[in-house]
Amino acid sequence: MDAKTVIIAVLAVAVAVLGYLYYEHSRHGIVIDTPAVKIEAK
Repeated sequence: MDAKTVIIAVLAVAVAVLGYLYYEHSRHGIVIDTPAVKIEAK
């Protein structure tokens, strides 16, 4: 894989994750707690 393919894949994953977080937030409160990141939305 070349660099362009890697960048596109990373962006696609980021959009999918952010879209999922937005979907969950729009339904109800959400807490995502990982060792690196803690996200809370109410």
